Amino acid sequence: MVGLCVFDAYGTLFDVDAAARDSAVPDDLWPALSADWRRKQLEYSWLRTVAGAHVDFWQVTQDALDWALEARGLADAGLRDELLGLYLRLAPYPDVADVLQALRGQGIGLAILSNGSRHMLDQAVRGAGFERLFDAVLSVDDVGAFKPARAVYGMVGARFGTDPREVLFVSANGWDICSGAAYGFRTCWLNRAGAPLDRLHGQPEAEARDLRDILSYLERL
Repeated sequence: MVGLCVFDAYGTLFDVDAAARDSAVPDDLWPALSADWRRKQLEYSWLRTVAGAHVDFWQVTQDALDWALEARGLADAGLRDELLGLYLRLAPYPDVADVLQALRGQGIGLAILSNGSRHMLDQAVRGAGFERLFDAVLSVDDVGAFKPARAVYGMVGARFGTDPREVLFVSANGWDICSGAAYGFRTCWLNRAGAPLDRLHGQPEAEARDLRDILSYLERL
């Protein structure tokens, strides 16, 4: 029986392309800049965890952006400030609000489990008007390591007293959903991009292209 849905934040609830898309970056450059920024953001989080050199995700996000701007020949302080400001106010995907409200209406607990720092997550959640929907917003700040470290997934049980099989974990990141599955969560991969499944140590139980599919999946559990 699943009584709690736990969501990744960036790329799952919040559109990580929105900052570059809504900025002054030229239309022919923003997709590549956004892709570089996201790739380096993830790479730096993994490498810092392996190296035991943790900093919060806001520092990682800034470092990744600096690399991406330089790589695209866009090293400009004003543009950097604009992009970082927009990242703190990322828009949710269009399917998110209705699904969260529907789950709340069914009495299912809701939480976020994210690499994001508390500062970043607070701003994103408030900006989207979601602050009353979640029972908890869990940041890796509390464990000093980034996903896919098992200690991150263990924060859910520590906070809610749940067994992993009582939790449905939803992420749009293939490596994250595989790691959540290996931890023992019930899992649904929100495969927004139609990407191939990562070949990793766990495999998700279900796959969805739209967050609304989560509602029908829960009915089958």
